[in-house]
Amino acid sequence: MGELDLWHMWETMGWVAKAVAFILVGMSMISFGVSIERYYTFYQARKQSKLYAPQVAKHLKDGRLKDALAVSQAKTYQYSHLAKVVLAGLQEYQFQQDSGGTLNRDDILDTVRRAIQRATALTANDLKKGIPSLATIGATAPFVGLLGTVVGVINAFVGIASTGSGGIGAVSAGIAEALVETALGLFVAIPAVWFYNYLSGRLEYFNVEMDNSSSEMVDYFIKKTAA
Repeated sequence: MGELDLWHMWETMGWVAKAVAFILVGMSMISFGVSIERYYTFYQARKQSKLYAPQVAKHLKDGRLKDALAVSQAKTYQYSHLAKVVLAGLQEYQFQQDSGGTLNRDDILDTVRRAIQRATALTANDLKKGIPSLATIGATAPFVGLLGTVVGVINAFVGIASTGSGGIGAVSAGIAEALVETALGLFVAIPAVWFYNYLSGRLEYFNVEMDNSSSEMVDYFIKKTAA
């Protein structure tokens, strides 16, 4: 019975209300798609980084830079945010060593530091991909639903005008349409805000990890070049 009522309601909706419903459904699909993709990426990043960190730390402690480079470039850690940051520092340092340039110790450290900073910024931007869209959807979906609500109320008043009476039968279809649009807007907005807050928290955690790794890498090369 409920399905028949909803289908009948859909058939009686105006084109503006239907367009609003389609927009909200599209926003919901984008929201869930981004959330699932980011959750998977963040899960892999955290999992792979936990495995990567002790391995590369052991190689660096033993002075095996080539082994540390090989581990950082392995596809096993392609989602690891730490691997991307450490790899940038190792590659820049190795390049300076292999090129046999005339850069002094301070200049080498400066180039390595800048390479690490660039990698950190690029990795943070890559991790952030799609997350701002969740904030946009969460903020605008209720207003899009409100637009459908206003259209439904207008239809209700049109029903009153056409029948010449204010009975419940004249306005029920328009009011129901308005309530459905409102509910749909909230249904889209609430999960988007939840996912946005959760993923933003994880992103902040990853940024702190990358900053710590960057500082540790710079300290490592300071000690190595001083030896």
